[in-house]
Amino acid sequence: MRSVSGDKLLQAADPSPVRIINPAGASSFLLLGDHAGNAVPHKLEALGLPPVELARHIGWDIGIGGLGPLLARALDAPFVRQTYSRLVVDCNRAIEAADAMPPVSDGTVVPGNAGLTPDDRAARIAEIHAPYQATIAELLAARDAVGLRTVLVSLHSFTPVMQGHTRPWDVGVLYDGGDTRFATAVLTALQGRGDLVVGDNEPYRMDLIDYTIPRHAYPARPYVEFEIRQDLIADEAGQRRWARIVEAVCREALAAIEP
Repeated sequence: MRSVSGDKLLQAADPSPVRIINPAGASSFLLLGDHAGNAVPHKLEALGLPPVELARHIGWDIGIGGLGPLLARALDAPFVRQTYSRLVVDCNRAIEAADAMPPVSDGTVVPGNAGLTPDDRAARIAEIHAPYQATIAELLAARDAVGLRTVLVSLHSFTPVMQGHTRPWDVGVLYDGGDTRFATAVLTALQGRGDLVVGDNEPYRMDLIDYTIPRHAYPARPYVEFEIRQDLIADEAGQRRWARIVEAVCREALAAIEP
């Protein structure tokens, strides 16, 4: 594995670390995809992993890259999606977090994350993590400047089985600090459907391990983080079904909290 110390990480052949789909979306929603992509910069040589590993849940949030654009159209909302695998750098982690560039993920050793130098880490942060977070901040500032209310909707997916444990939920609603009214209204709307197994801060509890929502929503901006079971959105039919579900509950929740 070649070191990238003292050199640019991303080259001309590498895609941009962040894309905005439907940037002119004018509704109250801003959609986020921290783990929507699983690309790896050419210089990192696939992190020493075969394609099958990068395609697993350790490499990205399966289904979110397809779900996000569908929701962007349905909700008339921008979708900010991160391009690179969370194994390169996890944009939903603080830069100093141990699992921001994990040497092992769900039992898989990541050769390209072994023995990283400070320069190696700094390149991934400067060229991938920082531009993604800056794009979100700039969009929020622009929307605030014209008086456009913004509710942050973070889209994630989770594996049905983790470390041998089956997860029974179809979808989880994550929230913690700040203004939780929208998130709890989404939870109520999902539970009210009666046809879904809904997790309240499951399969993960939102806390300060999460980075994007706490950074951009706290203390007063409404938000929600969805965790959708990945097998339910692994294909286009599932993504379309869940786009309809998420659109409906987001609209219902927004109406519930509007003065």
